[in-house]
Amino acid sequence: MAGKVIAVTVNPSIDKTIAIKELVPYGLNRVMESRLDPGGKGINVARVLHSFETDVVVTGFVAGNTGKQLLDFLSEAQLPADCLEIPGETRTNLKVFDRKAGKTTEINESGAEVSPENLEKFQEKFRNLCKNADVAVVSGSLPPGVPKDFYAQCITAAKVENVKTILDADGEALAEGLKSIPYAVKPNIHELEALLGRELKTPKDVLTAAREFIAKGIAIVIVSMGPDGALVADADEAYKVDSWDIEVKSATGAGDSMVGSLAYSIVHGDSLYDIAKITTAAGTITASKPGTQICTKPEVLDSLHFVTVTKIEE
Repeated sequence: MAGKVIAVTVNPSIDKTIAIKELVPYGLNRVMESRLDPGGKGINVARVLHSFETDVVVTGFVAGNTGKQLLDFLSEAQLPADCLEIPGETRTNLKVFDRKAGKTTEINESGAEVSPENLEKFQEKFRNLCKNADVAVVSGSLPPGVPKDFYAQCITAAKVENVKTILDADGEALAEGLKSIPYAVKPNIHELEALLGRELKTPKDVLTAAREFIAKGIAIVIVSMGPDGALVADADEAYKVDSWDIEVKSATGAGDSMVGSLAYSIVHGDSLYDIAKITTAAGTITASKPGTQICTKPEVLDSLHFVTVTKIEE
């Protein structure tokens, strides 16, 4: 089916977001507001793609009663899911939003352990899904039992079916995944600095780093830099992208919104300039929303004119 995206979420969660007046460590904190949402980077990506009217399927591991609750959430959100059920319990992540500071404290569980047998079952499922897809997004943390080169394996399998992959991970999962040369990669500035073992002080430093990946065969590199915007590059051109002023209410899902809109743009064959605009607008809109709420297509399209895109002359 043309235009279909696979959102791989091997370590999904139920996210409980609570808002408090002011965080008091080791003291009593009274909840002012709370909500439950399906969590995991790939699920956030799928939510964005659903809003962008793009055919998407969520796949990964679910476990126990929390896993069943997660699948119910996905069904209610009209997000198709083809997940592998395993023993254990899908994790619950707690996000504590301090209204006075405007910042969120995250407390994340590690997730259910995956056996070698279930790893192989999933890879077979993923290979079958790739037969009817154009793009696969592999993102997020890896649960216990999943090897660090798991995303690298997914990227290699996707290439057999000519599926373009987007990698969004950190640490060893990112380093190993890059070895299989995904189509696109979206690290944030801190993940990129940790990967390279050096500080990137200027946009030129970031572009030099991006060029290293492009030279190895990666088509698109997007580096998100928080309030400093983003850098978007391919083999032919590069852009420094700046968003507009917003009140940041939650950074949760902002990077995933960039990845989801990137997948949308790849499916539709957008230019790098358009990719720079839409991904930055998507991330900015999501950052302006509380909890785990994400951008919608109308909001993003209405905000494109606020994004400043500057071509970097090399």
